[in-house]
Amino acid sequence: MFTGIIEAMGTVGELKGGRLTLRAPLAAELKEADSIAVNGVCLTALAPDKETVQFDLSPETLMRTNLHALAPGSPVNLERPLTPTSRLGGHIVQGHVDGVAELVSYKRLDAEGNHWLAVRVPPELQRYVAWKGSVALDGISLTIASLEKHILGVAIIPFTHTHTNLQVRRPGDLINMECDLIARYLERLMENIERPQPKEKLTVDRLIDEGF
Repeated sequence: MFTGIIEAMGTVGELKGGRLTLRAPLAAELKEADSIAVNGVCLTALAPDKETVQFDLSPETLMRTNLHALAPGSPVNLERPLTPTSRLGGHIVQGHVDGVAELVSYKRLDAEGNHWLAVRVPPELQRYVAWKGSVALDGISLTIASLEKHILGVAIIPFTHTHTNLQVRRPGDLINMECDLIARYLERLMENIERPQPKEKLTVDRLIDEGF
């Protein structure tokens, strides 16, 4: 379980087949089989040393996320899982990416370094997003500030811009998207609620049948 508050950035050393090697400032603090979110994708650490860590990427992960497009030198967002005493600074993030959104625009708004990010939400995920709701984009916990049809907009503060891989993102890039956990479960619960049958229309014939 994660919060969407990025701890550090790593860089891709190699992606060969399904094996990803990262140079990561957190590598020295990891041990074999630890979980870590890479661009919002929960992965299992393999062979960590002082500077690098490796991960096996399943075909499902490569198909559903933007990790397949990583190249040597690509920056990635990193976050370690919650501990029992951690503050939940963002929102509940599982690291289970729902799909990828296309970056439409990323514009600087002012001299202070605030930015505006707009992404195109895939049709199958549009029902899970709501104005002022939460969303994780490349593992970053963000609040939806605008929602116009299929375009989702979020405000990016200077700290987030400088401490995540958003600083190198360009229109057309694919962004990992994880929808709010509550929205997914609420939809499932609603599917299982037994809907009441419509009442039979009251007619003269029915009144006669009932003995009136």
